[in-house]
Amino acid sequence: MKARRNKKQIPSFRKLLKTSKVKLENKLKNKQFKQQSTLKKYRKEQRKLRQAVKDAVSKKPIPLEDPKEKRPGKRTEWEEEEEEEALPLDMMDEDDLQLMRDLGQRASFLTRDLSSSEPVHAKKRKHEGVIDKYEKIPRTLQTAPEKELIHLLPIKDKSGIIPQTREKPVTDSNQDEEDQEELELEEEIVEDPIRELTLEEHLIERRKKLQEKKMHIAALASAILSDPESNIKKLKELRSMLMEQDPDVAVTVRKLVIISLLELFKDITPSYKIRPLTEAEKSTKIRKETQKLREFEEGLVSQYKFYLENLEQVVKDWKQRKLKKSNVVSLKAYKGLAEVAVRSLCELLVALPHFNFHNNIIVLIVPLMDDVSKSISEMCCDAVKKLFKQDKLGQASLGVIKVISGFVKGRNYEVRPEMLKTFLCLRIKEVEVKKDTEDINKPKKFMTFKEKRKTLSRMQRKWKKAEEKLERELLEAEASESTERKLKLHTETLNIVFVTYFRILKKAQRSPLLPSVLEGLAKFAHLINVEFFDDLLVVLHTLIESGDLSYRESLHCVQTAFHILSGQGDVLNIDPMKFYTHLYKTLFKLHAGATNEGVEILLQCLDVMLTKRRKQVSQQRALAFIKRLCTLALHVLPNSSIGILATNRILMQTFPKTDLLLDNESQGSGVFLPELNEPEYCNAQNTALWELHALRRHYHPVVQRFAAHLIAGAPSEGSEALKPELSRSLIFSGYTDRVMSLHSFCDYRSAAELFETYSMAAMTFNPPVKSSSSKRKSEVLQGDSFLNEDLNQLIKRHCSEVATHLPLDFTKYLKTSLR
Repeated sequence: MKARRNKKQIPSFRKLLKTSKVKLENKLKNKQFKQQSTLKKYRKEQRKLRQAVKDAVSKKPIPLEDPKEKRPGKRTEWEEEEEEEALPLDMMDEDDLQLMRDLGQRASFLTRDLSSSEPVHAKKRKHEGVIDKYEKIPRTLQTAPEKELIHLLPIKDKSGIIPQTREKPVTDSNQDEEDQEELELEEEIVEDPIRELTLEEHLIERRKKLQEKKMHIAALASAILSDPESNIKKLKELRSMLMEQDPDVAVTVRKLVIISLLELFKDITPSYKIRPLTEAEKSTKIRKETQKLREFEEGLVSQYKFYLENLEQVVKDWKQRKLKKSNVVSLKAYKGLAEVAVRSLCELLVALPHFNFHNNIIVLIVPLMDDVSKSISEMCCDAVKKLFKQDKLGQASLGVIKVISGFVKGRNYEVRPEMLKTFLCLRIKEVEVKKDTEDINKPKKFMTFKEKRKTLSRMQRKWKKAEEKLERELLEAEASESTERKLKLHTETLNIVFVTYFRILKKAQRSPLLPSVLEGLAKFAHLINVEFFDDLLVVLHTLIESGDLSYRESLHCVQTAFHILSGQGDVLNIDPMKFYTHLYKTLFKLHAGATNEGVEILLQCLDVMLTKRRKQVSQQRALAFIKRLCTLALHVLPNSSIGILATNRILMQTFPKTDLLLDNESQGSGVFLPELNEPEYCNAQNTALWELHALRRHYHPVVQRFAAHLIAGAPSEGSEALKPELSRSLIFSGYTDRVMSLHSFCDYRSAAELFETYSMAAMTFNPPVKSSSSKRKSEVLQGDSFLNEDLNQLIKRHCSEVATHLPLDFTKYLKTSLR
């Protein structure tokens, strides 16, 4: 006969991969525990059975009647109880009564001592000898062990009562000893506690485990990188290590696996988005190479999805502060795991904006930008800024902007200002305008055959035909996105940004988001639709006049207003004099303290207000600003002074007639009124820039150099011209027939750039300021040689006198002086 095959086959490797390692270990433990409990239960039952047999053999049965002990007139308590329980004789038939009496005479099967071999009716044979009685006892061979019997309840039959017995199983003494030894060993195993490891031994054991896990991770990652298409299944094995259950190394191993998978996905992910196959494509017969590629893509997308779900679960567990049932990772370790998971999500957001599930990553990252943890929030904001800076097309930026706008609105504008500051990193320089839509991307027109025949010769037509064919092929092979689509995405993105800004200006003017909104409006103001200019300028002026803004926020309002007016707002007839007046009267709020950082915004405002709008600025206004800026340069830090002096240099070159401030003669009627807050009427032409002489003795060498340069009239060449490190190289904008001056070609560094270059944020001077050296005399005089002889004697006499306490009465000296 053929051996019956076991239907329960060994699970395949694929099935083992589906089953987690924890589940397999739990199954093995349950199986071992069930076997041990079954064995213990069987041994316990055997012990109870043996004990019951011993008790049954040693116990002497109670006789039904003993004629020797029976005495008239005396009854035992047991007999009385039996009599009470028995039925009365008058209720029994005569036949039943006779049967009971007969049974009582033949009840020796109950009264007999089971351990003895004495005959039943031995009392009837009183005259038999001892020897005869012994000879009548049946003999048994000693070779076979005696079989012990277990007496059961008898069976009543027509013939009478049939006794029932059962042989007692013979137990081997050796087997009992072995069972006893096993029980003792089990008790010893249970009772002996596990030896506790010392701290050093525990660390050594943990280091050993960790090294094994690292080698395993490295082997899997190396195999995947060497041949991703063939070893894509190992990606699942590596991902299964995210559920590491060893409490000694669980946290470290999970972090290593998260980082390893991150780098693997960044390396093996293709540069295109993988779409699901249609039913027609699945049913079509394809080559082996194509089938292998499809399997790789499907496995990659599947594992990437599961990886993102694991990262999301880690972050959720940390946010909910909830322990899992396994309780392998402590609550304290949750934050470290969550930070690694968030960092991985941020890197995937930046590195794979074209791949699948990018929108899912955005939905995970945006709420974390407003997280309570500062490190998590900064990490996510930096990732979004990086994405905005490197996104050339604008598709990924548009997705992020949509989610941020909805999140800010859902939180009722109570979010971190850093979220809106990320908008400043958007790469939007132009948007789609309706009138220019046709001129943006004109299709290239080729000559018709008739045009060629009229204007070109036969050889020229041949060359023209080959040239047009080549141009068509180049246009078809061009992989870059069209300008039209790019402008469309940028326009949609900017519309969402402005909707967010205008909602905050309308509903949350006292929100901490207002500075970020004003800063964003200042950057993108030249792209705002002309229809909103009037209303927006009114809102900005109202905010300034309300007095609720800080000085930095008011500067942002001024900057936004002039960005609007210097762009498409040139065609509007709007007088921004109130903004000039506001900036002029608030300049002295800047100083070397906390407001020093506001100088950078001031320099940007002055560039837009005076330099770019030089045709709309009067000479009186330019003179007043130059004079007040020179005074301000005395109050601020060196980098601010350099920026302000650089602005004055540009203004003196833009408005050449302002050089009259370098002369101390009056240029007209009236006196300079420095306290007047109207730049047009303060008579600045009647003053001089005496502050430049004070700045020429400044401790910072660059400030000294700029002051001397302005005193000389800001020349472009000569001894008083600026050094090369303070200016850029010559920039030639193009070739023209007419000769241009050197000033037209030369482009100096901007004031804001100089402010940033010489910043003192690191608490150091750039360049280092030389320390003043003290002048020492060659010979040092000692003792009384400093004083003349008469003075020395007077000092000695006063020093030798004993101090006496006299009343201080100065009235007599006062009377003498009055006389």
